Amino acid sequence: QPNVGILGVGVVKKRPVVIETADGDSVGIKSMMYLSLGFDHRLIDGAGGSQFIESIRENIEKSDLESLL
Repeated sequence: QPNVGILGVGVVKKRPVVIETADGDSVGIKSMMYLSLGFDHRLIDGAGGSQFIESIRENIEKSDLESLL
């Protein structure tokens, strides 16, 4: 069985980020993690892989994962 893709998931860490508002920018702390996707370009093109990782990102951001930590 060939591996079509491998999803890498990093640890969730609190990181400083710039928060942009109408009143100006500020620095805040957000829980963030890295995602990476490696896939076989013979079977999946870059656009399909990009759409897949984007859908994962959107679903994670919509979820209340903080309550699970």
